[in-house]
Amino acid sequence: MVHERDQRTKLDQLECDFTWALRKDDIDFNRLNEKLKLHVEKKEDLTHTYNALAYVKFLQGFLEEALSNLMTSLKLYKECHVEEFHKSLIVTHGNLAWINYHMKNYTECESYLQKVLKINENMSSESSSVPEVLGEKGWTFRRFSYKYHEKSKECFKKALDLEPEVGKWNAGYAIALYRTEYGEFTIENSPVIKQLRRAIETNPDDDIFKICLALQLGIYKSYEEAERWVEKALESSPDHPDVLTYAGKFFGKKGNVDRDIALMRHALELSPYSALTHHQLALCYKKKKIQLLQKGNHHVRGPEVQQIRDKIIYHLEMATTHATGFFKAMSDLALHYGEQHDVSRAEEMFHMTFETAKEKNDNLHVVHFDYAEFQFHCKRDEVLAIKHYMECLKMNPGSYEGKRSENNLKRIAEERINKNTQVGKAYGILGFIHKEKGEKSQAIECYEKALSYGENYEYLTNLCTLRLSI
Repeated sequence: MVHERDQRTKLDQLECDFTWALRKDDIDFNRLNEKLKLHVEKKEDLTHTYNALAYVKFLQGFLEEALSNLMTSLKLYKECHVEEFHKSLIVTHGNLAWINYHMKNYTECESYLQKVLKINENMSSESSSVPEVLGEKGWTFRRFSYKYHEKSKECFKKALDLEPEVGKWNAGYAIALYRTEYGEFTIENSPVIKQLRRAIETNPDDDIFKICLALQLGIYKSYEEAERWVEKALESSPDHPDVLTYAGKFFGKKGNVDRDIALMRHALELSPYSALTHHQLALCYKKKKIQLLQKGNHHVRGPEVQQIRDKIIYHLEMATTHATGFFKAMSDLALHYGEQHDVSRAEEMFHMTFETAKEKNDNLHVVHFDYAEFQFHCKRDEVLAIKHYMECLKMNPGSYEGKRSENNLKRIAEERINKNTQVGKAYGILGFIHKEKGEKSQAIECYEKALSYGENYEYLTNLCTLRLSI
């Protein structure tokens, strides 16, 4: 008879989704399910995709569906003429052992444990050093959450070091670098540009890399070469939703919003229920709206702007309908309800968005920023706007929203000082900014000025804390 405790010890030693520390709280299930569903529809990486789907279903409590997806993955491997004890099955067999353990099918669990053991016996290295395992681990980390992108990069780098000529490891490492490369580089020494070129060499039929390379080249203003890659990709993959979406982003960044919209609309025709594409199209129309407003003559352009705004709201509503809990689309939608002066609807949507972001523990600072914008521009409530700009800056000062919050707070403070109104509070705001940036002496100076204008206990507390920390 199989002993459950002994099985658990063996299970913990496996290399599979169940042992890779994929935290439920880090995962946006709606977006991940949509991405995996698109991979199934396009018949891309099906063995890996069904493995990932199985673990998602397990996390959601659907054990029978999880088992079914794993059996589909196993069947696909066999159709590819992979023998029963091939090293590419380490992850699938490991997942099957775990799911059967959770379903209390201990005999089946033991069977899959023995299969993994037999595969390991025929190998000269540990499972954790097998390129196929590293590759699957890398794709899993990349798919499940942006929080795992660095781990994904490490996995693909290890796989590539072991098999430098294999196209799929070059591809995986290129995308991982594309997601994680930050810092000062030139077009000649950028690791991601170098690796994207390598990925194109080893995967000449995959047009995603051509588009990604174009977007990277655009950062360095090498537009002529970039546009050649985009047009090549569109010519050979005119109906690939991802190619269309990335190409749209390229033209949008170049300022060609109409081409961006046309490509996104075509992508949506191919995937009409894609929440991500609806959201991207809404952002395209938002750029179009800004362009129209910047041209001036608002009285003449008013109806045209309203038409665009209606389209933005429609696509945001579709995005939130097709993916419940898509908090960024919800936040954008709330802002546009505010623009329409539908304040009660905006407040209700923001309340739902805050709850979703808190539940997912994901990008709450973005919602604070958007809510501050709503308060400042739509409700003209500067006090509440300041409060939420501060929350955003406190949570993530280095983010795009954090930097914009800092700039907005500075502008509000400087306007108050220039107009000689609420000057003490203005210096309190500046003190807060310096404190969050670690600029203690400047923060103390601002808080002392705030106190000289008779401001409150909060500034005195901050001042004392800063003095004691020096």
